[in-house]
Amino acid sequence: MNKQTGIAGWKMREPEKMKEMDCLDRYKQWVKNAADSEMAAELASMTDDTIREAFSRDLKFGTGGLRGVLGAGTDRMNIYTVARASQGLADYINGHRVAGQCVPSVAVSYDSRIKSDVFAGTAAAVFAANGINVYIYSCLMLTPCLSFAVRKLGCVAGVMITASHNPAEYNGYKVYGSDGCQITTDAAGEIQRAIGAVDIFEDVRWGDFAGSLAGGSIRYIPDDVYMDYIEAVKETSVLYGDDADKGLKVVYTPLNGTGLGPVLRTLRESGYDNITVVKEQEKPDGGFPTCPRPNPEEPEAMEIGLRYCRELGADLLLATDPDCDRLGIAVKDERGEYRLLSANETGLLLLDFICLQRKKHGTLGNAPVFMKTIVTTDLAERVAAYYGLRTVNTLTGFKYIGEQIGQLAAGEDFVFAFEESYGYLSGTYVRDKDGVNAALLVCDMAAFYKVRGISLPGRLDEIYKQFGYCREFQQSYPFAGADGMEKMAEIVDYFRNGAEQIGGVRIAKKVDYSVGIDRLPKSDVLKLELENGNRLVIRPSGTEPKLKVYFSLYGDGEEELKREKKELVEKLRLLLASLEKGLDKNEKDYIEPLSEC
Repeated sequence: MNKQTGIAGWKMREPEKMKEMDCLDRYKQWVKNAADSEMAAELASMTDDTIREAFSRDLKFGTGGLRGVLGAGTDRMNIYTVARASQGLADYINGHRVAGQCVPSVAVSYDSRIKSDVFAGTAAAVFAANGINVYIYSCLMLTPCLSFAVRKLGCVAGVMITASHNPAEYNGYKVYGSDGCQITTDAAGEIQRAIGAVDIFEDVRWGDFAGSLAGGSIRYIPDDVYMDYIEAVKETSVLYGDDADKGLKVVYTPLNGTGLGPVLRTLRESGYDNITVVKEQEKPDGGFPTCPRPNPEEPEAMEIGLRYCRELGADLLLATDPDCDRLGIAVKDERGEYRLLSANETGLLLLDFICLQRKKHGTLGNAPVFMKTIVTTDLAERVAAYYGLRTVNTLTGFKYIGEQIGQLAAGEDFVFAFEESYGYLSGTYVRDKDGVNAALLVCDMAAFYKVRGISLPGRLDEIYKQFGYCREFQQSYPFAGADGMEKMAEIVDYFRNGAEQIGGVRIAKKVDYSVGIDRLPKSDVLKLELENGNRLVIRPSGTEPKLKVYFSLYGDGEEELKREKKELVEKLRLLLASLEKGLDKNEKDYIEPLSEC
């Protein structure tokens, strides 16, 4: 777009102006002002219902930036909502400039999703029009490379166009700070207010990408930045020359995303040549034709890769999500069958392996540190303590881990971090999870154990025998009706202030993160530690009436844990159903009958 609007007489608008307009007013404004033919055609085809859906509110900007369905409207991802967000971010950056300081710069990257390249170009042009220099990758690039470039190039911020592992109809806009971390709560709130003050048509400074590129205010990120990233990943290996079977058979799928080049290059330059790529999911394709939900957490996304494994007799399946910051794996067990590992299982294996090798080779340091989120398995703390590591727990989201890495005291050594949603990191070269780093670590671990006749499931069993059997899983409980959010809030309040037991088991300890724990930001999260050693973390959604519950169960073996899982899930379901009906919270009968279910 070369449209120039609102430059000479630019002014800040009242944040609530757009919200005061009804859906139809907003729609008419878009019909009048949206200049491109594709947008005009979509607007013309809208019905009353689709107008209401697309224009009832603004796309929410949070700590994850923007994320939404593609299409026309204020609650959709399109060039106008991207441009408005970029104008707000530019205003935030310029508002924090210090007199005499050099011109600030922003790094921009994008993945394989539909219109990611268009949105990246739109953002870059808006930044340039606001007097901000832009570094942008010349081709699609993974999220960890954006985090790397921000710090390497000394940028004040970064923007990654991606919706991570969401379905194909989504795209998003992730914002990073100068430390290479995704922005956290305070910065997000300030940027949200700046965006809210921007009229989507009158206040955006639209720039000319080609003209800014020719003029030097937009520059392509040099190739050596990408090369330095690859070298940094390769340096995270902890084999240290030990025997390893690097001929192991690996099947890899980038799930039609950005991972193909960097994962293959890193692995091959590290000695892994026996790699087969899943052809159906090899090339970048925002439609994700063979995996509508391109998420390595989803078994359906791994099905084609598992078929390749069975046909080839592979040792290992690796899968990265579209922006290549997450990794899912499947491994062959002693019976020759393939088993998908959860992030907690993979994380435990990697933590143990990295600590084992670094301790053996004297590279753990004097004050080693492990990090995880509060909903990630607590068993990892036991493993970390065994090797002499201090554990740092953070709120849910890898951005908090990245933030903590930057706040380590002098003399402390970051060793490893992982989260239950398939994110891993073992270096400080980026401040976000990294699927390339994780892929290399998993290959090193599998190669190390294979030459010693140990399978990864076998090693995992050894960890459980030493530290205790544990199973983690997550359940979501929706609350129907117009008052669903209110019901959910009341139920969370009951667990926070009234509940004494769950399913007949006494609550031994409550950790309430809403008041601020261990210097963490306040968050509406409650951890319940039961007397039998089990744990529940309750986290209500902030946008919909849905309660997320993370379970950690401990026991003496797999069968016991399966039985305990079934019983506890059912007891909690019945308890929530009773609470939703509004029973007297002071009555003992509220819980007691459920202990017999």
